[in-house]
Order: sequence, then structure tokens, then C-alpha cells
Amino acid sequence: MMPRVGAAMDIRFGATVEEFMQYITDLGLDHVEFKREYLAGHPNTPSADEVRELSEQYGVTVTYHAPFRDWNVGSYDETARTDSVERVKRTLDDAADAGAQGVVVHGGSVPRRYPRWVRDRANEAALRSLAECAEYAQHVGVPLCLENQPIDEQKQRYTTTPSDLAAMLETVDVAPQYLCVTLDVGHAKVNGEDWRDFVEEFGHRIRVCHLHDNDGTADQHRPLPEYDSLVEAIPADQFVFEMKSLEDLARSVGTERSPPETELTVHE
Repeated sequence: MMPRVGAAMDIRFGATVEEFMQYITDLGLDHVEFKREYLAGHPNTPSADEVRELSEQYGVTVTYHAPFRDWNVGSYDETARTDSVERVKRTLDDAADAGAQGVVVHGGSVPRRYPRWVRDRANEAALRSLAECAEYAQHVGVPLCLENQPIDEQKQRYTTTPSDLAAMLETVDVAPQYLCVTLDVGHAKVNGEDWRDFVEEFGHRIRVCHLHDNDGTADQHRPLPEYDSLVEAIPADQFVFEMKSLEDLARSVGTERSPPETELTVHE
């Protein structure tokens, strides 16, 4: 199967789902990733069944991105942890109904300033949550794709290196086709990691690849016009531009095409 190249719908985008699909297909792209924050925040979001209908109408494939704001599967607070796991499961349900190819998930975090015993409990919680979510992914038949995270000075994250990501995956006993990897090349770069090391470690277990660039000092999500070589070298099924604006998405594919007009605007 030829890889699909598309873009993620960000909460900052004012476009509706249909307007976005029209825009990206005009750019020559054929995949959409639905961030849960966009679906929760936009005043006009379709149901999972409507997403399926629109994706068939526009000839695009779909992935979902589980929540990553106001959420933490690695919380040491059991109530917060179980609520976060439930939100991932609901995302997997929607992905199954929409005919999606996978659900991207983060591995959780804990503030570095907390004492060791709290951080140890949070780490155990993150592993337990991943196992629960992966088992549910296998149940509904939608791959869960654990993403490599950028290093955070304030928070300890569990998937910033290939070895840490591998160690987390190894704790879960589900069929590997239902617990996959999302390789984020921008996160790898800002961490000082070579994305090739992720490819060497995980190979065809990489289902999704997030595309964006930075100058190595911060996770800036800049345009990435030189993406063709990545699509050729990384064995992912879906490649997803993660941009902060539709204009940056157009720049990534080498055009200045204007985004659709919308009444919703971003206020700084």
C-alpha cells in the first residue's frame, strides 16, 4: 500500500472538517488526523459516522489523536488516570466507527519536582494505562500508536528516546499490530535524536509519522518542505503534517494557496 500524506486538524484552525478536507485535497494530500482537542473545541464537529462519510466523499484516510491537554494517563491520581484512560478508549471507539487507520497516544508525564516515590507511582500508572488502552485497541480492532515525545524541562516523559519507547512497549502483552509507534521527526530533532534510530529500532511497527521542523532549541512545529525523503525512508502508512496554521501547511507542500475563509479567528 502506498503511504498517505496528510495533515492534522489543530484546535487553532477555524475551518470545518469538510472545508479542511477540501483544502488539503486541493493541495494534493489525502489523509486527515483528528486531534481530540479540535473535535472538542470547534463549534461544528461531525460525528464519527459523518467523518467516515466525508472521508469517503473526499477520498482521504483518517487517523485520530487521543487527548493530550487536560489529560494524563500517567497521573499518580487514580481518578485522573482512569478518566484519561476512558477518554482514550472513547477515541478508539470513534476511530473504529469512522473507519480510521489508528489512534495516536502520548505516554503520560509527571512533574520532575515531585519526590521520587510520586514519580515512581506515576511511571507505574503510565505503564498500566498503556496496557489497558492497548488491550481495548485490540478489542475494537484499531491500532494504538505510541508517540515519541519532546523532552520537557518541567515534566518527566517516558518516550523521548528509542530505548525508552521500546521499554514501554515491551511491558504490554498484546498483538504488535495493535500497539504500534508514531514517529514524530520534529520531536526527535529537538531531543537531539536521529529519526533513523527510531526506524532501526521499530521498523514496520511505525504506523504514523508526524512531520514538522524546528531549529533544535524548541518544539516549534515549523513547515517541512523537504519531506519527500522522509516519506521514502520511513516505513509508515500515514504521514501527517502538524502545523500551527493552514498557511504553514501550504508552505510545506510548496504553495501559497490561501486557506478557506471562516468566521472563526485566532486571537492572541
